Amino acid sequence: MRQATVYIDSEALQYNLNRVKQIAPHSKIVSMVKANAYGHGVKNCLAALEATDAFGVACLEEALEIRQLGYTQPITLIEGVFAEDEMQQVIEQKLECIVHHSQQVEWLIQHKVAYNALDLKVWVKLNSGMNRLGFKVDEIIDVIQRLKAEGFTCVLAMHFANADVDHPLNEQQKQQFLQAKQACEPILVSCCNSAAIYKYPELHFDFVRPGIMLYGASPFADRNVHELDLKPVMTFSAEIIALNQIQQGEFVGYGSTYSASCTSQIAIVSIGYGDGYPRAYVKQNFVAVDQQLVPVVGRVSMDMIAIDISNVKAEIGTKVELWGQSRLVDDVAAANGTIGYELLCRLTQRPVRQLGN
Repeated sequence: MRQATVYIDSEALQYNLNRVKQIAPHSKIVSMVKANAYGHGVKNCLAALEATDAFGVACLEEALEIRQLGYTQPITLIEGVFAEDEMQQVIEQKLECIVHHSQQVEWLIQHKVAYNALDLKVWVKLNSGMNRLGFKVDEIIDVIQRLKAEGFTCVLAMHFANADVDHPLNEQQKQQFLQAKQACEPILVSCCNSAAIYKYPELHFDFVRPGIMLYGASPFADRNVHELDLKPVMTFSAEIIALNQIQQGEFVGYGSTYSASCTSQIAIVSIGYGDGYPRAYVKQNFVAVDQQLVPVVGRVSMDMIAIDISNVKAEIGTKVELWGQSRLVDDVAAANGTIGYELLCRLTQRPVRQLGN
C-alpha cells in the first residue's frame, strides 16, 4: 500500500490551545476550525480542542458538521450567512454569526421573533481598513445601536490586515476599533487573531480568535514555532520507493531541469502535487530523512519527488518527513513562495490520516 501519511498529534494541539490560555488568560477563546481545521481534519481536532470556549467557522455547513459530531460549544460563522434561509437555520441551531452588510441585519431582525432569536449573540464586523467585510465606523455605531434596541447582545469584531508585521495601518485599525468600542459601550469586543494575540496583549479583550497558532505553524515570517513555544500538530510523510545512482551530468525529472554535479544517490519518494505537495518552489526545498535535511531535486511530479540522499543512510521503505517536526511547514512554504496556511489547507484526501494521542 502506498504510504503517504498525515499524522495529527492531538497532544500538540492541546498544548497549543493551552499556550493561548497562557498568553490571553482573561479572554474567552474562539478556536478557528474553518477549512476542515486548516486541513488537519475537523473530526480529528475537535476532541483535542474541547476545552475551548467556542469554535469559529467560515460557513453554515462547517457549523452544522460540528453540531452533528455532538459538540455543543458556541459556534461563530465568521463570514455570516449567504442567504436569508441560512439565517433561519442559524437561529434555529442557536449559532452565532457575524453580520457585515445591511441585508444580513435585516434578515436577522425580520426573523428574530418567529425563530426566538433574542438570546442570539450577534458579531458585528468593523471594516477598519482591510476592506474585505464590514461596516465603516460611522455605520457600525448605528447598526449596533439598532441591534441593541432590538434586544440582541452584540460583539464588536475586527480583523487586522497586518498584525504579523509593523505597518502604519495597524495603528489606524486599532484607533478605529477603540473609537467604535467607546461609542458602543457597554459591548463585548474581539480583534485578535493569532499574530495579534502575541503582538497586542492590551487588545485581547473579551474574545481572542486563534487559528494558525493552534496547529503549530507561525503567523510571523520572522519567528518560527519554536520561538513562539508552539508544537507542530501535523507530520506529513511518505516513503522511498526507488533508488537510483546517477553520474555527473545526468538529469532528474521532467524538463531535465536538474543535472547532477557529481555521482549522486537519488531516492524517489511516493508524494507529489496530487497529494498537495507544492510543485513550484522558488528556492531550494528540503525534506527530512532521519531528522537530517536533504534536498529535493528536479521537478515535483503528480505522484513522486526525487531527493538527493548521498549524505544519509536510506533504503526503500525509509520514511521521509515532508513537513512536521524536523522540516517545518513554514520553511517548506517559504521555499515555495507561499505561507504555511496554504500548504496545510490544500492537502488532498489521498494521504492516509492518522490521529495520535
